[in-house]
Amino acid sequence: MALPVLSSSAVKFRRVLAHFPQELSLAFAYGSGVFRQAGASAEHGETNMLDFVFAVDDAVTWHMTNLLKNRSHYSFLKFFGPKKITTVQRYGAGIYYNTLVPCNGRMIKYGVISTDALIEDLFHWKTLYVAGRLQKPVKILAQNENSKLQAALVSNLKSAVTAAFLMLPESFSEEDLYMQIAGLSYSGDFRMIIGEDKSKVQNIVKPNVAHFQKLYSNILQDCPQVVYKHHLGRLEASIDKSPEGQFTQLMALPKTLQQKITALVNPPGKNRDVEEILLQVAHDPDCGFVVHQGISGIVRSSSLVQSAKTILTAGAKKSVTYSMKKLYKMTKGGLKKTS
Repeated sequence: MALPVLSSSAVKFRRVLAHFPQELSLAFAYGSGVFRQAGASAEHGETNMLDFVFAVDDAVTWHMTNLLKNRSHYSFLKFFGPKKITTVQRYGAGIYYNTLVPCNGRMIKYGVISTDALIEDLFHWKTLYVAGRLQKPVKILAQNENSKLQAALVSNLKSAVTAAFLMLPESFSEEDLYMQIAGLSYSGDFRMIIGEDKSKVQNIVKPNVAHFQKLYSNILQDCPQVVYKHHLGRLEASIDKSPEGQFTQLMALPKTLQQKITALVNPPGKNRDVEEILLQVAHDPDCGFVVHQGISGIVRSSSLVQSAKTILTAGAKKSVTYSMKKLYKMTKGGLKKTS
């Protein structure tokens, strides 16, 4: 089962890709520079910073080559060499960002993550950072024949649907489902308080429902709890909210999320296995809230470390500039809501 690649001209993205070392297991573009968001004009999308993620099998070698090609992209860390850069990359969400980089007349930001770290995040939601990006529509620019990575990409989407089902009521609309999925990686992210537009999730989903449908249609069609009327583009869901149904869904969640839920529910000093605790949660009327708290715990810690790391990877000047841009967007979003 292939991860759907959204069809439209990717020439401008491929031109950007040509500036970088080509040893990539996966490369994708994402964000408001790729997909229109509610409240933004078409011209605004043409001036937004373009965001990329590059997954690489050998991070040290990739950074070494990229330092030769694009040394100016890096902060002062370039003086410490590719091994130190790769060490810094491993902290937080396991991704190293170079931001506010001029390229082909646009500003771009690109993150580098090792293929192994990406696969672990997709399967287990260790940080839900890049996995969260890939739960929303992205523009796939390059992908090699790594079958484990392909399986992890699909597993991540299935997990997102399962987690959303647990947090949604028994019946809901297709848009409700995509709103819940799009919001997973923002749960617990402190930047949603001080650095992001509060309407971000809604702005992502509303203009891009068709893209979400392409991403999730195969999974929803295979889901026994959902009647997915593809020709009408409509979904009718009736989720089993019995303890048995919720237990089955809880057991299908990624490992790190199960561990977070266990830590929330299990009193200190009580040694019970994960299955026993999840069975207890399945009987809890607040099961969906507990799942949400578990997701928030994963995102909170990874987003804090990743943001602190930005000062190193971007340098002080770029960090301040980037933060100010985020705050401006947040304020602008707030003003639009109140006007």
